[in-house]
Amino acid sequence: MTSAAAQTGGPPGGASRERLGLWAPCIFTVALLVRVAHVLQIRGADFFALTLGDTWAFEQWARQIAGGDWLGDEVFWYAPLYPYFLGAFYATIGDDPLVVRLCQASIGAASCVLLAWAGRRWFSKPVGVAAGFILALYAPAVFYDGLLHKPVLVLLLLCLLLGVLGGLARHPGRPLAWLWAGASLGGLILTRENAMAFAPVLLLWLFLQRRVPVTRRLACACLLAIGLALMLVPVCVRNKVVGGEFHVTAANFGDNFYKGNNPRADGTYMPLRQGRGTPKYERHDATAMAEEALGRKLAPSEVSRYWTGRALEYIRSDPGDWLLLMANKCLLFWNDVEWSDSEDQYTHADWSAPLRYLGLVAHFGVLAPLAACGLWITWARRRGIWLLYLMMASYTASVLLFYIFGRYRYPITPFLALFAAAALVEAAPWLRARSLPAVVGCVATAIAAAVFCNWHVVPTDNMRAVTASNIGNELSLAKRPEKAIEAYRRAVTFDPDYAPAHVNLGIALKSQDRLDEAIRAYRQALVLRPNHAGTRINLGVALAEHGQHDEAEYQFLMVLQRQANRHAALTNLSKLYKLQGRSGQAIRYAEQAARSTGYADAQSLVRLESSYVAASDFERAAEVARRLLDLADASGNRKMADSVRARLETYLRRNDEKSVAPDVE
Repeated sequence: MTSAAAQTGGPPGGASRERLGLWAPCIFTVALLVRVAHVLQIRGADFFALTLGDTWAFEQWARQIAGGDWLGDEVFWYAPLYPYFLGAFYATIGDDPLVVRLCQASIGAASCVLLAWAGRRWFSKPVGVAAGFILALYAPAVFYDGLLHKPVLVLLLLCLLLGVLGGLARHPGRPLAWLWAGASLGGLILTRENAMAFAPVLLLWLFLQRRVPVTRRLACACLLAIGLALMLVPVCVRNKVVGGEFHVTAANFGDNFYKGNNPRADGTYMPLRQGRGTPKYERHDATAMAEEALGRKLAPSEVSRYWTGRALEYIRSDPGDWLLLMANKCLLFWNDVEWSDSEDQYTHADWSAPLRYLGLVAHFGVLAPLAACGLWITWARRRGIWLLYLMMASYTASVLLFYIFGRYRYPITPFLALFAAAALVEAAPWLRARSLPAVVGCVATAIAAAVFCNWHVVPTDNMRAVTASNIGNELSLAKRPEKAIEAYRRAVTFDPDYAPAHVNLGIALKSQDRLDEAIRAYRQALVLRPNHAGTRINLGVALAEHGQHDEAEYQFLMVLQRQANRHAALTNLSKLYKLQGRSGQAIRYAEQAARSTGYADAQSLVRLESSYVAASDFERAAEVARRLLDLADASGNRKMADSVRARLETYLRRNDEKSVAPDVE
């Protein structure tokens, strides 16, 4: 028999009206204890005080906000809510990473209680309690709550939204609840931009609520829009005031869309320029490459349109390849591995016993098949919960349109947890009441989902290598070279085929004058990536310093021959020939290097000037000095202008006297 609630479109059963009672503090306590234990255990790790990947951008932004610069001076490039949360925290409480992470542990625990509340409203009190405990002990949730990153706010706002919608599923005509839904969704969009996909889904669901009068539905839609506007309009206005354009959140749609949809794409993150996949370069590269292609300065919206157009051009020109790409993204999305961008769950688990042991069972490869079983078991009440189906489908599609990271997939977790909880709570009575074919279908679905989700397509050691290499990069910047070398060696141990780790190891070793080891590291990187110009340049420089001039020359000429990184190759050839006393060739390549920059790069001009001086050609050295003087005057660099002016006077005098030239190095 179908319940009355199911007939009217709301969640069935009366248990959803029960309060959580003591279960709420129990869920919060368990979740908090696990997260605090995790944070305290990773406190001694190298990565704890480092800012890797996007965390670096959020950290810099937060410090700017805490310092009093709340508006900034450009259109947002990243969703702003988490950096503003972090900035407010720094300004009021402090910037100790331990305190911040402990605060986030509390927020994560609160999300578990909110999910239990949502589960009670959508299904029943037992399902809600089970969902809360699932999220409390879910290994990726523990990991993400311990990062200085925005997933902690994403889940808080999403669980709040699901709880509000659970009440609306029973009483869809409550206007104030729609205002709350709009505000929750607005906050979620300011944290995860692709949550915009939920807005049309909510409107569709609202207008299909036939038991609510049309005028009431229109009023509720207006209140949903007002709730959204309360959160989004201030950001739109701010972007217009400081950047000259209206943007709902950030201006990086086209850039991200292209990264996930281009001929080189594989379903994961691909930077526009190899080796520059960090926030330090992303905005600059997206803008510079678009402006270079179009030959003019571009506004942020024009940069986004350019990259969107490039992605759509690829999709139109090769739809078959794009469909295969989408299939690969789907495989990555539903895989049990938490695909990382800057730091991975598995490296954190090496330091954290709670994360390590929970990761054995409480991972995506278990949650997703359980949720598939729950979807089957709850199918009879689909009329009351179809909004959850639509929200899951729309969010999944919004991620597949771009590229896959574990943290991008993470917002699907509350939905899966609700259905997994329903499977755990309702499986026994459902099995007793159903026919054998229905039971076989449910079990077969769960097994198929388990096989599909646990089919390893990504080796976790590769992620460990990326994390270790990123840690090494930050340690190098922090002037801790020996620790950096240790991190790079860990990276190549985890994945001997990860070329960037070999390159970074070579750079770190060279900085310590360990040239033999550096050269070996560069050679190994070249075996893995023989056409990588930057590695050949680094190898050539190390060889030159080691006295192996002939092979250094060969490496630079190989780069020049392949028309990649020409300026670096020309510059280093000039320096090599100058070192060998081959002044004619040194001048030739220094001239080409300066010409390749349009004589607008001060360093290239200084090297050219130095080459002329070494050849006692003071007349041409004076010509280059005049160009440098023009650059110094244009940039307002008085110190540089005074230095160049003094050298110019010396050249003019020496040219007359035909005397020995000064050293400009």
